[in-house]
Amino acid sequence: MPADRAPTRIQRKNRAAILEAALDVFSSHGFRGSTVDQIAKAAGLSKPNLLYYFASKEAIFNELMSGLLDTWLDPLRALDPEGEPLDEILAYVQRKLQMSRDFPRESRLYANEIVQGAPRLHDVIAADLKVLVEEKARLLQDWMDAGRINRAHPKHLLFSIWSLTQHYADFDAQVRTLMGEEDPFHAAPQYLETVYRRMLTPKS
Repeated sequence: MPADRAPTRIQRKNRAAILEAALDVFSSHGFRGSTVDQIAKAAGLSKPNLLYYFASKEAIFNELMSGLLDTWLDPLRALDPEGEPLDEILAYVQRKLQMSRDFPRESRLYANEIVQGAPRLHDVIAADLKVLVEEKARLLQDWMDAGRINRAHPKHLLFSIWSLTQHYADFDAQVRTLMGEEDPFHAAPQYLETVYRRMLTPKS
């Protein structure tokens, strides 16, 4: 799409429709299993019309992921060094769980990319995510060294939080089938709080 003038309302609407459709298609089929034709059909546009806005499937994917990664990293960025350690960690767990509830397609899109070896995200993981995880792992270690939370490997602690919270989005069909009529997110917040509170509360 030409970049020398501001997009019209219709152009903004079409771009949003393409990205929304692409999120559905990519999160269902992964990058490799998705096609421009599928995305165009889901967006209600012709393929040539879609290609007016995005030159390729890769361009659509990159646009989606750039926004997703910021959203995905924000809960970890919010872990406050000045806060009460256990409260900060429990709040982080709840933020991650809420993201699984509110953004299941985005979670599956990210998971699909990682399962495929992160060919389009490797540089981001090796740079932005690694830097953030190193920073927060040091913070967790400092809290442990000060006796403010129980000792645990800080990076594995983060991995476990990701696993236990993102499972509800990435394995949504399985979770909802096994839970039956019960909303999986009804008891999950209290369950996860109990798990991490018991794990991390220092013994008096």
